[in-house]
Amino acid sequence: MAKQYTKKMIREVFINMLNEHPLNKITVKDIATACEINRNTFYYYYTDIYALLSEIFQMELQTVIDEYNDTLSWEESFIAAAKFALENKKAIYHVYNSMQREELVNYIYNVSGNVMIRYVEKVSHGISASSEDKKLIASFYQCALTEMVLRWIASRMREDPDMVVRRIGYLFDGNIELSLRRSAGLDNY
Repeated sequence: MAKQYTKKMIREVFINMLNEHPLNKITVKDIATACEINRNTFYYYYTDIYALLSEIFQMELQTVIDEYNDTLSWEESFIAAAKFALENKKAIYHVYNSMQREELVNYIYNVSGNVMIRYVEKVSHGISASSEDKKLIASFYQCALTEMVLRWIASRMREDPDMVVRRIGYLFDGNIELSLRRSAGLDNY
């Protein structure tokens, strides 16, 4: 129990610091001091700050997977999945501008993939689309969403993501189902 509390405290303090300072300005000593623990305690749980960052992204991804609701549209699911990023815009921006950008890119890519794979599976119910085409369709939207989020972060997150995602959903409404139906109509392309 104490271990979980300590790890949670380290994560929370780190996220708070990351919302205030660039990643390269945060040290293990800063985190340990703020948590009122010694550095060895930090190293008991994490090999370095990057391992801590990786765990945070992995935990957030698991939260997305655990909380996914099949009754939601892909837009609502994606917005719900982006909750962590929206609540920690500065932290996300600081990671984006750091040497650990790849960690953030992987997180966004995995969240987008999780949302789109589940949504394509839901929409394909009753449509005999090939599994290869389902993967291709999900992958296409996964890549598009990932790049859009990265561009949004690069623009300092000025646009309202809720509005943008919903507008994309409206503009492309029905395209996934149409693609799946086209797949079902193909024998061997």
